[in-house]
Amino acid sequence: MTRAPIRYGARPCSLVVCRGCCCGDARKNPGIDHAGQLDRLRRAAAASAGRLSVRTSDCLGPCAQANVVVVQPSTEGRRRGGRAAWIGWTADDDCLDDILAWTAAGGPGLADPPATLTLQMIDPPKEAGTGGRARR
Repeated sequence: MTRAPIRYGARPCSLVVCRGCCCGDARKNPGIDHAGQLDRLRRAAAASAGRLSVRTSDCLGPCAQANVVVVQPSTEGRRRGGRAAWIGWTADDDCLDDILAWTAAGGPGLADPPATLTLQMIDPPKEAGTGGRARR
């Protein structure tokens, strides 16, 4: 049996799901199963055979566009020019469908996002990368 070589340092496409002061908050966005949506993303990652990972962050910053998800490229996607895509207003299942379809196709740098998802892309806050605490 031939095994594929292990590529150390290779990262999968990853989702950073905001669960801070506004995102995932039933008071700000009532009627949404926030826990169920996060569970759906985690199940998709578990079923991806290592091609997708999901983690949460205390606060990503752009609270006016809650709920926010950042789609980070895989190592290969970054090599091909992919950059993190910040997506706002991710509170409905159609948006999650689009995010999961895009990541299954490879994500940033490897596949174009669905047209509907591009309408929800937002600029990261200026302090992005310097704040927010990631959790698994």
